[in-house]
Amino acid sequence: MKKTILIPLLLAAVVIAAMLLRPGNQSHEAQQVSGLPWQIEILPDGNSKVFGLTLSRSTLGEAREHFGPDMEVAVIAQRGEAGALEAYYSSATAGVLTGKMVLVAELGKETVERMREHAGKSRITESSARKFTLGPEDLTLAFNTPVASITFIPSANLDEETALGRFGQPGERIRASEQIEHLLYPEKGLVLTLDEKGKEILQYVAPRHFARLREPLLNKMPE
Repeated sequence: MKKTILIPLLLAAVVIAAMLLRPGNQSHEAQQVSGLPWQIEILPDGNSKVFGLTLSRSTLGEAREHFGPDMEVAVIAQRGEAGALEAYYSSATAGVLTGKMVLVAELGKETVERMREHAGKSRITESSARKFTLGPEDLTLAFNTPVASITFIPSANLDEETALGRFGQPGERIRASEQIEHLLYPEKGLVLTLDEKGKEILQYVAPRHFARLREPLLNKMPE
């Protein structure tokens, strides 16, 4: 009985997601859905609100209440770097769209280093970074820390036509390679990375902090 009910629900979710991704779709159903990747509210103080969270203000704890308890919180550090406090969802729902999500906390280098020192254990991830598991006290601090940035990797493909239809024309384009191009939206605090052979990536910061996204891309540009 459960399977009989679940299959129609899954099919309905797929149909709605396809409708919402279709450029120019202004149906009543589409207008009623909230929390979608292109629904970005710009605030007077230079911050922005997306996925129900206000960047640089909402905490990891509030994000956990919004997206659910399956949040993995740890310090992630590349070799030779202090790292950053990150929260990861293998599957998060944005409106009716699903995808992987990473939230980076607004923490100073010294605090991150102390968390690493207090970590009960660590391991090497698939990306060759080291993942430090937080102790109980640091976990409490983590949940009270504001979210500095959000990265969303949608399960559904997001081609250029759809991206432009939903987000509009970018303020700048940066071509990283033949298959990868970054669309920059400074006024939205968004970098949308299109990958012809891989998954698209959406990165969000408060618009006043947009340089945090743009400068690394410029540094990686081929000479």
